[in-house]
Amino acid sequence: MTRNIGIQTGDIKKEPVKNEKNNPFNGSLSIRGKTFEGLVIKAKGKGTVTLQKESPIYFTKFRRYGRSKNRIHAHVPSNINVQEGDHVIAAECKSISKSVSFVVVEVKE
Repeated sequence: MTRNIGIQTGDIKKEPVKNEKNNPFNGSLSIRGKTFEGLVIKAKGKGTVTLQKESPIYFTKFRRYGRSKNRIHAHVPSNINVQEGDHVIAAECKSISKSVSFVVVEVKE
């Protein structure tokens, strides 16, 4: 049984690991704050991926837009499969570790 996390997401087909607390769908991890869409550039860590978020920034002096890239670490719940090159939606949560404050909630196709 999955719980409502407050964000419209697709169906989760895979069963989670038993007693996983850092899972927004089956554990006790709460979602709050920002959500964004990013590209998975590294998926080598256990339960953690590195996302790249691209956003345009406006330079008023030149009246043009420039490109900006940020790298953000995100936790992957056990019932979501993520590989390098996937587009995912990540949501902010409480700090899981020193550099991880986001969790992957959906893989876009």
